[in-house]
Amino acid sequence: MATIAATPFAGAGLNWRASHGKEDRDRLDERLGVASRERPEGRLIWLHGASLGETVSLLPLVERFIQRGAEVLVTSGTVSSARILTQRLPAGAFHQYVPLDAPRFVNRFLDYWRPDIAVFAESELWPNMVASLRTRGVALLLANARISRKSAERWSGLPSAARRVFGAIDLCLAQDSENAARFLALGAPCVRIAGNLKFDVAPPPVDAARLAEFNGAVGARPVWAAVSTHAGEEELILAAHAEISKQIPNLLTVIAPRHRERGVEIAELAQAQGFATALRTRDGEPRRETRIYVADTIGELGLFFRSVGVVFMGKSLVPGGGQNPIEPAKLGCAVLYGPHIDNFNEIYTELAAAKAAARVADAAALARAAQYLLSEPARMRRMGRAGAEAVDKLGGASRAIMTAVEPFLAQVAASER
Repeated sequence: MATIAATPFAGAGLNWRASHGKEDRDRLDERLGVASRERPEGRLIWLHGASLGETVSLLPLVERFIQRGAEVLVTSGTVSSARILTQRLPAGAFHQYVPLDAPRFVNRFLDYWRPDIAVFAESELWPNMVASLRTRGVALLLANARISRKSAERWSGLPSAARRVFGAIDLCLAQDSENAARFLALGAPCVRIAGNLKFDVAPPPVDAARLAEFNGAVGARPVWAAVSTHAGEEELILAAHAEISKQIPNLLTVIAPRHRERGVEIAELAQAQGFATALRTRDGEPRRETRIYVADTIGELGLFFRSVGVVFMGKSLVPGGGQNPIEPAKLGCAVLYGPHIDNFNEIYTELAAAKAAARVADAAALARAAQYLLSEPARMRRMGRAGAEAVDKLGGASRAIMTAVEPFLAQVAASER
């Protein structure tokens, strides 16, 4: 009812979000269910992820569905995910923004695109969308499914709503047994364990010319990176940099915040502490005197993961659940992380067991660990190789998911005859 009541104000809300960089002003109509391109002929598989991480995790499935002869519509709700998908989606797939979850917009979207199967990532379930898919008889699959303990507890406090939403999932393909149990408890009728799709995602791409420019600017200097940092962590990163610099005075620390619009704020924080600082979007490549380099661009993590040997993954020194370490591990980086990793605990446990990642409790511990690895490059490289091997062994979820999806594809094929 709340989404229905808010429908008349959707345009104003979207315009406000666009003015704050949270929506793509040129594509606002897509958020109202209006398509910005023609629907392709034939079979159409719809894949949806909430934002950047979820949609990138779907890329292995995109490839496999295209190989099966389907066209693939990929939707998401964030500007950053749209920009990255524009670069990484193969021929045969295209992106649209997901409509707001109000019946008018959802029905307009579904009337136009008429997907044969809908595959949503993780736990991105919206009540009106789920209900509309059920009414139309479109199979709804949840891939790479995971739901946090807190989210599951919130849903369990709304048992009737949980049954309507989770009970409408035709097949839930969970990442692991813990998540499978949560979905079953919430009413999902058919749950299987298929593994984590993110292990199957190719490493982030890199522009070879930009990589050469950055590495040329850094030269032989020791460099490490703090990636996907959140508010409250940058102060700790700067404290670690100051400590490491006592032993490694020409150290370059790269800070890549999770939200790039915080770049100026972080640069000012570093400058206020007396560090020579450069902001990538404003100052270009780091100079010889640069000590803190704020990487406030989108789509360049592949560059930094290929340029450094040590990576600290953010949202883990402050409460927040952590960030996914698979990409830096795939590219041979030694991984450091804080104590708050609830959302990715299984992955970090695997990397730690392989001696590819190390937990640090605070800024002082982070400084000690990073300094040790920078001073012991052979150890750093061993950790990096161990991480790459560990994530490679954990792959295979996309194959398992496609096997599970096969009966639904067969039903679609039968209906086309």
